[in-house]
Amino acid sequence: MTPEDINAQGWRHYGRRQLDRGHMPPVPRRMIWGPWPDVGPGDEVLGKIAGRRLLDIGSGAGHHAVHLAQHCGARVDAVELSPTQHERAVKEHGSTAGVTFLLGDAVERLHRARPYDGAYAVGTLPFIDPTRSLPSLREGLGPGAPLVFSALHTNLHGTPPETSLAPRQEMIRLRDTAPIPVSMWVITGQLWEDLLTDHGFTVEATVLLTSPEQDSPVTHQLIRARRRRDHAR
Repeated sequence: MTPEDINAQGWRHYGRRQLDRGHMPPVPRRMIWGPWPDVGPGDEVLGKIAGRRLLDIGSGAGHHAVHLAQHCGARVDAVELSPTQHERAVKEHGSTAGVTFLLGDAVERLHRARPYDGAYAVGTLPFIDPTRSLPSLREGLGPGAPLVFSALHTNLHGTPPETSLAPRQEMIRLRDTAPIPVSMWVITGQLWEDLLTDHGFTVEATVLLTSPEQDSPVTHQLIRARRRRDHAR
């Protein structure tokens, strides 16, 4: 089983557990890029998105896409690989204007759709092999389009990011249930920047999001990049 197969299975289990619990996250008042609602920037890192076509990579329960459509006027294709996560989103938000919920692989979507005006991922891009996702994003975004994503940096055990491009095991944790194993590319900001640069992007900013809990070592990084206009398609 490949790392991405492991992740597909893990997020299917996660979505099923959340469906069984009847849990749905609320639509946020601003974009939340990490696990903590009041840490880091919000919508502004995406730039001017009113009327723009955006791709939500791994849209989960759909609440971020709904926020950007309702409060920012974006038109969002919310693509989710997990059928149970997709089911959650459609049940709660399926009739939301400005959002199209799509079940499938975001990388494959990038190959089929006309170029997007921007793409974003809230914690989900590290579940896809960067050697597969970044070439597709380069080809599936228009010149100058933003790519904004958050990624795990230091985990619950204080394990720092890797300096080489290899996935490692992490866990999806839900209260009162067993952790779900997944495989993630948890890599340094410098390695993300090198990969993005090699694939036709310019990294404009990297922000470290730190847990507000004093004793927690967990950190996430928020990366804002842009597809270079001079990169050949």
